[in-house]
Amino acid sequence: MFTKFVERPNCLLNHRNRYQLLATMLTNLLCISHGTGIGWLSPILRKLQSDESPLDFQLTISEVSWVGSAVGLGALVGNALTGLLLPRIGSRLCLLLVAIPHAGLWLLVYFAEGAEYLFIGRFLAGISCGGMYVSHPIFLSEISDAKIRGSLGAMLMLSVNVGILLGYILGTHLAYHIVPFAVLILPISYFISMLFILRDSPMHLIRKSKYKEAEQSFRYYKNIKDNNQPGALTEFEEMKQTLTQSDKNSDEVTLKDFLTRPALKAYCSAVVLLIVNQFSGLFAMVNYMSDIFALSGTSMDPDTCTIIIGIVQIMGTYATTLLCDIWGRRILLVISSAGVVVSLTCFGLFTYYAQWYDLSEWSWVPLFFMSLYIFLGNIGLVGCFFVLLVEMFPVKIRARAASIAIAICSSFVFIILNIFPLCMDQWGVPATMWSCAGITALGFIYFVFFLKETKGKSMLED
Repeated sequence: MFTKFVERPNCLLNHRNRYQLLATMLTNLLCISHGTGIGWLSPILRKLQSDESPLDFQLTISEVSWVGSAVGLGALVGNALTGLLLPRIGSRLCLLLVAIPHAGLWLLVYFAEGAEYLFIGRFLAGISCGGMYVSHPIFLSEISDAKIRGSLGAMLMLSVNVGILLGYILGTHLAYHIVPFAVLILPISYFISMLFILRDSPMHLIRKSKYKEAEQSFRYYKNIKDNNQPGALTEFEEMKQTLTQSDKNSDEVTLKDFLTRPALKAYCSAVVLLIVNQFSGLFAMVNYMSDIFALSGTSMDPDTCTIIIGIVQIMGTYATTLLCDIWGRRILLVISSAGVVVSLTCFGLFTYYAQWYDLSEWSWVPLFFMSLYIFLGNIGLVGCFFVLLVEMFPVKIRARAASIAIAICSSFVFIILNIFPLCMDQWGVPATMWSCAGITALGFIYFVFFLKETKGKSMLED
């Protein structure tokens, strides 16, 4: 039975898919490290604002908003740099380079003597994640089979969420100055793996007219050992023919290429997806989770609740890896956005009534609805985000359009991370939650009536 299961084309352990899975796991080492930096910040920010600060200074609300949002500014720089470098050096080398600024984050965290150290560290982390979120999905889409592309792509956010949970735990239970050196192992291991184990994608090598190397790369990622497999290289020849015909002028993309009918349709879906992904609050709340629970009216320990949320996040994105290539992207986004609306509305209602009534007997309610929010949000709005963002654009403008879209997303990251603690301070938790629910409700309507399914779409078609 196990043998039959493994032999299925959409099984990640199928002999054809094994090196694609290996490449995904190695590239995800940096995703784990990035997630650790996000999760670690949540419990640490509460400590840095208190008299128990592990450093020689305390952060104000204004400084918290800037330290938290610095990652968005850095991501804009990372997006721009990667967008320029990607067509020239390929996604693999871009992924190699992003490990350098990420290592700088942890060095600045260790030597921090003021809020500016943390701001610059988060800015460097933003450069790293901005480059990673552009090049990682494109690299995976270029090396993976269509039948498993959704599962491999969803592992990006699964790995980030594993890192977030790790960061929650390390930030809660380990001393401040121990964490940086413990986490530095991840970007170092990642850099070595990218340098010595992985190869450029066959699509990038074909575009550079390196056909022999492209065939070797194709054989590597498809696990083709010899020429005795009938039709084994048929897919490569089709890829080579398509790219050499349509991409002769791929570096000379004109404005007309961005104004085709498929491109314009993709822009509409991308804009809605970007807005809902960020202004549903899913990323912002991860960064400020401990503060949210502290203000929610629950009597449960905020850091304990935060760790539980980290576990729920992993469950949500793991569900995406299982369902993305079975149910499709669209249905997961519909379920996800509907669940976010309901759970945020209920969470806001509890925190509103907790201001006027004693709800200590119902202290589990905020954790329940926040867990539901995080689980359902990660199933679609988070887990399918990068998979869908790459798949929806036409092939000729895919790298550039995805880079621009993620740059816009980074600007939204900066805005939401900057204003979120201020909104909670000025509006209160209930109004902040209801605002996020309202924006997500509009996205739900769009996903139901207008979003196009991309499951099984070839990366060579528009």
